[in-house]
Amino acid sequence: MASHTDQCGKARPVQTKLSLSVMIASLMWAGASPELRAQEAADTEIESIMVTGSRVQRDGYSAPTPVSVLSEEDIAMEAPASIADFVNTMPAVQGSTTSSSSSGSLSSGAAGIAAMNLRGLGTGRTLVLFDGQRSVVSASTGQVDSNTFPQSLVSRVEIVTGGASAAYGSDAIGGVVNFILDREYTGFKTEVQYGETFYDDDANHKVVATAGFPFADGDGHVLLSGEMFNSDGAFDTVRDWNMHGYQGILNPDRNVAGQPHFLVGEGIGISAYTPGGLITSGPLKGTYFGVNGSVNQLAYGEESGQWMIGGDWDYATSGMRGSHSLAAADERESVFARISYDLTPTTSAFLQGSWAGYEGESYYISPTDRGRTIYADNAFLPASISAQMSTLGLDSFTMGTSNEEFPIAGSNNGRETTRLVAGIEGSFDVMDLGFNWDAYYQNGVTETDEHMLPIYNFDRLTMATDAVFHPDTGEIVCRSSITDPANGCVPMNRFGIGVTSQESINYVMGRPRRLQDFTQNVAAVNFSTSDINGWTGPISLAFGAEYRTEEMDGFVSPEHSSGWKYGNYKVTAGDYNVAEAYIETVFGIVENLEFNGAARYTDYSTSGGVTTWKAGLTYAMTDDVTLRATRSRDIRAPNLSELYDAGTARTNAVNIAGESMPFIQNLQGNPVVAPEEADSVGLGLVYQPSFLPGFSTAIDYYDIEINGIINFVGAQSVADFCYLNGVQRYCDNINFVDGQLSTIDLYYENLNSMQAEGVDVEATYRFGVDELFGSGAGNVTLRALATHYMKDIEDNGVTAINQAGSNAGSSPDWSYRMTASYSLDDFSMNLTARGVSDGVLSNAYTECSSDCPASASPFFTINDNSVPGETYFDAYLAKTFLMGDSDAELFISVKNILDTDPVLIAYPANQGSENRPGYLPTNRSHYDVMGRSYRIGARFQF
Repeated sequence: MASHTDQCGKARPVQTKLSLSVMIASLMWAGASPELRAQEAADTEIESIMVTGSRVQRDGYSAPTPVSVLSEEDIAMEAPASIADFVNTMPAVQGSTTSSSSSGSLSSGAAGIAAMNLRGLGTGRTLVLFDGQRSVVSASTGQVDSNTFPQSLVSRVEIVTGGASAAYGSDAIGGVVNFILDREYTGFKTEVQYGETFYDDDANHKVVATAGFPFADGDGHVLLSGEMFNSDGAFDTVRDWNMHGYQGILNPDRNVAGQPHFLVGEGIGISAYTPGGLITSGPLKGTYFGVNGSVNQLAYGEESGQWMIGGDWDYATSGMRGSHSLAAADERESVFARISYDLTPTTSAFLQGSWAGYEGESYYISPTDRGRTIYADNAFLPASISAQMSTLGLDSFTMGTSNEEFPIAGSNNGRETTRLVAGIEGSFDVMDLGFNWDAYYQNGVTETDEHMLPIYNFDRLTMATDAVFHPDTGEIVCRSSITDPANGCVPMNRFGIGVTSQESINYVMGRPRRLQDFTQNVAAVNFSTSDINGWTGPISLAFGAEYRTEEMDGFVSPEHSSGWKYGNYKVTAGDYNVAEAYIETVFGIVENLEFNGAARYTDYSTSGGVTTWKAGLTYAMTDDVTLRATRSRDIRAPNLSELYDAGTARTNAVNIAGESMPFIQNLQGNPVVAPEEADSVGLGLVYQPSFLPGFSTAIDYYDIEINGIINFVGAQSVADFCYLNGVQRYCDNINFVDGQLSTIDLYYENLNSMQAEGVDVEATYRFGVDELFGSGAGNVTLRALATHYMKDIEDNGVTAINQAGSNAGSSPDWSYRMTASYSLDDFSMNLTARGVSDGVLSNAYTECSSDCPASASPFFTINDNSVPGETYFDAYLAKTFLMGDSDAELFISVKNILDTDPVLIAYPANQGSENRPGYLPTNRSHYDVMGRSYRIGARFQF
């Protein structure tokens, strides 16, 4: 018999079979933290731990579900601005949102959120936990901003790459990312960082202070932490790689036999507008207004819809290029406090509170204005244009502009998250069985202030643009002011750059705003034991129950709910509750073969009851080889937005019959949408050769099939399914007013299915230089992680395309990360190579330049379907030293040390979007858009 430490820190007897080093090595993909792996096999004082993905606490338990661990040392050697930035570099994490990549989520209020995405299945299918507990959401879309967690007290991050709904409930289809709190930290530490790019932008700094100390003769413990982070962002700037006009468009000759449907290449730009205005119809088409209202003629290249190849593509596009933020400006502040106290030798209570504040500013795009009617009597028209209109007998023309004079559209969102947790935990004996137990109550509140940066109002812009000479005074006024002198309208000169008055800009601009609050209440109780005697050893049992409520409400001034280019906010209000109970067991079937099974019943107030389960096996085939297998049924329940969204209004454009048409998107919730159900299979092998100490590798196969996926068909797909595929129910969602496209209605619904299939590979090798080479000093750790995406198919009832291998999406063929670390006394360094393999734009496309087969939606032909992969290299150096009685460390971290540009990617399927020219022509989930950057800092430990 040996002893272990229970949750209250008290010793109680348990049976032990394996040392901690063996347990951790087999448990965590052979990828656990170096400190844990370094434990000697002869240790007798070992501690039962609970690993993410299971509720069982047990010694010598090899989990059948893969768990990858980022240790505190790993995090320190990355020196990230936030831990989420580091997690997003893991190969199994694809398509996550960051404060910069979510800048376009304006009307939904999700701009600025850092949300995890495992397997590229969507952020809603990845459960994010803090110390094993749920956290209140940050937006109605159900995303949890991981930047609200106390970064300096995270001891490790555990990433479960398999279904875990039986252990945690809804959302864990893709897996779980668990930020583990260092509850026992003692001492005082602080850290300061400063960083920026080698292009002198995105300057940022971080200051962190953390303290932990015992009291009451060690019966109590206090944790305190505070953090401040500030980033200036990178705005209105264009890197050299974004100057080539690399786009994808409809081939102007696509109707010629043998020609590809799509063309991608350089020298392609917009033809529908210019920075100061372009006449787009009639005999004056091609006339544009330049600096100080100069009148010029645009040289059209070969036109295709709103695009052209060649000609003045560069000038026409210049007003949009660089308007999308390279990096958002962020301000984060947080405080965290936790106090625990041993009430009795077997019972401990704790109270935990945290507050996190966020304010972020990001720019989305220059706010275009297309199809604007200009009348012949407009008072600001250049005289030459007025004369030509008179000669030609023109009453009006239409104009398009990217509004160089207007502020760039974007958001300035604020978010405050308060979280209080009170709990009690301990152990007791009953019927000769020792039980650990815990119970807690959690209240979380997120309050958001979603505030648009200045954006124009359609009605005000229409009135201000329609400027005429007053028939009595001869002054330039708004036409509407002649009959309504008190309407406040300020006439606006729309013809050129440097001609628009600030007063008229102020008149048409506003800042739509929405206040929202999200409240989560959780009460849970859990019990576990490993003292039941079985035929091959102990039987572990865990069971518990949880009750949770989620609700949201908000306020929007009526003037901000409609009529704006962006930010037509609606109040989404609603709530639901869920009651759950679970049971889990682990036991040996025969020697070296263990079974792990779990079941959970969940009752939702909105959709009723559902049962999830998990069954897994681990088999120690030899001392060197362990096999593991899992089968699970997992769920994802609809979030508040999917249930109750009042109609998110977003302005954009779609391509219909080769023409780019502006519209307002109307996305609505569905109170009767049902939970998704997923069936997952995992098969794995862990190899730890005894002849090569310190080396371990794991290969895990996964197959996830999700039925009834909750999603909506996007606006461009609605248009394609109607006009190209002839599906009437999507035609019914497209609304015209007076012959002009007005709105496209989108609805959350249970679509057909989704399938994800792939392989994860991880290998780690730790050795002393002298051990391997017979001489030398220091220790080396080599680690490689890779994910091979084989299937990524979403069947929406019309199309089912495998997007695995598409570098334009979230599932490249291969994603990888390799690190080499070296430490010697007070010196340490780390080199990282990360990237993706070569891929394609879409598996639905056929590449050809001539003799192309006939195309039918969505299986189009294209002249170049290839997207190269790329590898980026990072480096970290650190030196520790004594400063008085304290430890100090200086470090420098350089990302993308070779300043490698991102691979350019065209998105021909989105060529109807009016904003496409302003977006970055790459996939920032896979490719580095910032260029070489550095971060320097110091850490002090007292």
